[in-house]
Amino acid sequence: MQQWFSEHWVVSYLLILGFTIYIFNTVFRANNAKLPILKEVLVYILIVFGSFVLWILQVDSLPIIQCMGIAVLMMLMLRGRQLYDKLQSKRAGKHAVKESDSGSNGI
Repeated sequence: MQQWFSEHWVVSYLLILGFTIYIFNTVFRANNAKLPILKEVLVYILIVFGSFVLWILQVDSLPIIQCMGIAVLMMLMLRGRQLYDKLQSKRAGKHAVKESDSGSNGI
């Protein structure tokens, strides 16, 4: 796999860039807060430059893409768990409301 990423450097760079942007937006953005436009442009320029540095390390035989892929997979699992817990709490809330309504009608 490492050899394939070394041979297909454009794909490698785009994967690293995509993973980096996803990780930045997921981890470092508080409640989807937007920055002023110049700061936003500067952040993405730095991400593009940082992705280039990571790409050089990837080509130099470090498993950057594999490590970032695992990090993204773990973040997606966490997001799935959060959505599942939210769904369960809504169901539990509706179930509790139904029980309290049926209990108060008997008196």
